[in-house]
Amino acid sequence: MPANTTASSGTTGSTGGKTGRKKGRRARLIVIVLVLALVAGIGYGAFWSVSTVRASYPQTTGSIKIDGLDGNVDVKRDNYGIPQLYADTDADLFRAQGFVQAQDRFWEMDVRRHMTAGRLSEMFGSGQVDTDSFLRTLGWRKVAQEEYDNVLSADTKKNLQAYADGVNAYLKGRDGKDISVEYAALGLTNDYKPAEWTPVDSVAWLKAMAWDLRGNMQDEIDRSLMTSRLDAKKIEDLYPPYPYKKHKPIVEGGAISSVTGKFDPDATPSSPGLGSDTVQGATEGLNTQLSSLSDTLDQIPALLGPNGNGIGSNSWVVSGDYTTTGKPLLANDPHLAPQLPSLWYQMGLHCREITAKCQYDTAGYTFSGMPGVIIGHNQDIAWGFTNLGADVTDLFLEKVSGDGYLYDGKVKPFTTRDETIKVAGGKSRTITIRETNNGPLVSDRSSELETVGQKAPVGNSAPDRADGYAVALKWTALEPGKSMDAVFELNRAKDFTSFRKAAEHFEVPSQNLIYADTKGHIGYQAPGKIPIRANGYDGSVPAPGWDPRSQWKGYIPFRELPYEYDPKRGYIVTANQPVIDEKKYPYLLTKDWGYGTRSQRINDLIQSKIKGGGKISTEDMQKMQMDNTSEIAALLVPELMKINISDKSVREAQKLLEGWDYTQESDSAAAAYFNAVWRNILKLAFGDKLPKELRVKGECLNVTRADSSGPVDEQGKLVRECGRRDADTAQPDGGDRWYQVVANLMDDPNSDWWKSPRSGRDAATENRDQLFARAMTDARWELTAKLGKDITTWSWGRLHQLTLKNQTLGTEGPGLLQRVLNRGPWNIGGGEAAVNATGWNAAGGYDVVWVPSMRMVVNVGDWDKSRWINLTGASGHAFAAHYTDQTDKWVKGELLDWSFGTNAVMKSTTDTLTLRP
Repeated sequence: MPANTTASSGTTGSTGGKTGRKKGRRARLIVIVLVLALVAGIGYGAFWSVSTVRASYPQTTGSIKIDGLDGNVDVKRDNYGIPQLYADTDADLFRAQGFVQAQDRFWEMDVRRHMTAGRLSEMFGSGQVDTDSFLRTLGWRKVAQEEYDNVLSADTKKNLQAYADGVNAYLKGRDGKDISVEYAALGLTNDYKPAEWTPVDSVAWLKAMAWDLRGNMQDEIDRSLMTSRLDAKKIEDLYPPYPYKKHKPIVEGGAISSVTGKFDPDATPSSPGLGSDTVQGATEGLNTQLSSLSDTLDQIPALLGPNGNGIGSNSWVVSGDYTTTGKPLLANDPHLAPQLPSLWYQMGLHCREITAKCQYDTAGYTFSGMPGVIIGHNQDIAWGFTNLGADVTDLFLEKVSGDGYLYDGKVKPFTTRDETIKVAGGKSRTITIRETNNGPLVSDRSSELETVGQKAPVGNSAPDRADGYAVALKWTALEPGKSMDAVFELNRAKDFTSFRKAAEHFEVPSQNLIYADTKGHIGYQAPGKIPIRANGYDGSVPAPGWDPRSQWKGYIPFRELPYEYDPKRGYIVTANQPVIDEKKYPYLLTKDWGYGTRSQRINDLIQSKIKGGGKISTEDMQKMQMDNTSEIAALLVPELMKINISDKSVREAQKLLEGWDYTQESDSAAAAYFNAVWRNILKLAFGDKLPKELRVKGECLNVTRADSSGPVDEQGKLVRECGRRDADTAQPDGGDRWYQVVANLMDDPNSDWWKSPRSGRDAATENRDQLFARAMTDARWELTAKLGKDITTWSWGRLHQLTLKNQTLGTEGPGLLQRVLNRGPWNIGGGEAAVNATGWNAAGGYDVVWVPSMRMVVNVGDWDKSRWINLTGASGHAFAAHYTDQTDKWVKGELLDWSFGTNAVMKSTTDTLTLRP
């Protein structure tokens, strides 16, 4: 990368070593031309020169003086721009981490902190006021401040402050255009100036991640909305129980010991667990008008990734008894929305010598804006994360009156606070936030939700509805916690005992943690602050806030949370399936697990290798990550092939499925056609029967009065009813919950679900095979319109494309600016609920909406033979060489060498920058 030849106040820069490369130079010149065209097209009088575009590129060679360092810190980057830092004190290490991440990613960091604080309007104007209002109501920043002030350890605070000092050393003396070209674009309409970074800015980001991974809140809303169209039995059909006989949980044995009161991996349950006995309380059949809240929730994850629905991940670890290395191998690939730059930032944090003053030698995936390593390894252990999916949120109906709310027969006063939202280019807005004992009133942010619950049958003991019920959100992340402490403890852990001690503090978001160490041990721990519910309330639908019996009864003690250590089977797999069979465990973790399609496929792949007498290699782990087999295709294709199709063109498409092995390669015509058939099966059988709040925005249906509570015209006939949900979050999304729904119905070919009304030229269907035939016909003509009449030109990748969008300006800016900042599309293999989980929403289309955001395979003990890849690249600068330089390899399933030891890092280093006092 070229050196930054302009030294800012408080730093001095000197160039040295390699100051430029041919790699990416031509691309940058093309981009510069596009930027000039952009400015001319917008009509502003400003002129963006080549120096404006290059001004924000980081200096990666020579030296820079930074106030506050105790000694020199070396920043060694490889040919993908991935930095490895070497220091002599913890403070210097984290100060350097802040400086380097700000060099590469400060625009991302700045947008992120404004989002977590509910201050996006300060950057982007009045269009963000509603989002800011909702985020202020949740109070992420307020809780983060409480954590920093009252909960976090002194050492954690020192590390956070050192990190903030490093970020501010980078910012000192720099104008926005010198930090990122997005600031130059923002400057055309806004006089915004970046402020200094604070330790609380870092802590608040954990709240955003907890929001992404909050569990079943959307399911809770969806079930409530379904009651306007479906009866209780049909809703149960759409949320079937987990198939424990077919798909294994994470922990296959164990129970809470009756002697010690702790979870024991070798214990046997003495009585059925409470999880199997819980029932829905008085709110069953709830018919609240929660669509407005659902719309609001969609707006928040749009900045972070998808919401709790669909968020998944894979991780697994194999004992050295079954590997070619003789030591454990550990794999991880968290699934999140595709973002540009990637959510992850690869980095190594190394003390030149481990001492009391310098305690870290770790590397892996970090978050820009937060010190430490989130997923990776140190010199002794490796670890990975997947979303546990515990139900840590509940919506409560609240009976409000005047300045208070009803609880236990008495009116209690609200806790209130006023928040002022500053708006770029406009007047500031002031909002009042009201809280009950169950949390903030999220319904205050929506006029439609002011009357929520008017039609809710909540039992004879419910108070008079009057103007309806408000809705409060109770969420574990709104209570101060120690998750930031856990990050540093995890980075320093040396064995399973210290690993579990760190996990105990990882309260939110609740994650599955897998483990391996250099002594050959493997393990698993389920951590998190998970509420205990009682009296029949299971968190599946909103609860009555006025009833003391609906309150949480505390949290599951950490000592009673499931774990495993060196299980006899020799491996552990986590992929969002249940942690443990609910019959073996006395607490309810959630009712809304993933349905185990990915986890069982990984289990099967490992077992087939072991039972065949083979040993698993690093390359085998990598191949498993790219497995794209479709379980639903294996179930449906044999039935689809039995159906007699008279239309020659449709029969031609049907023949694509003959002999297909159910793999979803990018060039597969069979995968393209099958997934189109699957999408149309879901639409005909389920989608058209769901209420408008769950269907895709703008897609309209003519429905009968009996099917809808929609408006009627003067003649008493229903007008067309149009969907209201964004395509990426609409239902049925086609994930493995829907696999199980369809699997349960396959033996009932005359179920009402298979009936669909006449539409256009299509006759009504009365049974399963008729609906399948119609879906095959509809799929044939859908793909003809999208891919052409000639089926030999069809391919899954042409339908299933990935476009990487630069956050904020890449999604909301002018069209030409989006084309300059965004990248793609790429034709992608894989699919929904495959191990190679390139997710798509069957209700909305075929585009990729969530992906393995990174992939790693850790070779425990022989660290330098580990491998990794990021979705994009190290840089957040849209025109830099490392903006998306890993993406092509990511698409192909390739991994990069991951240097860790000093000698290996030296060999892979192409640029060295020294930060000096």
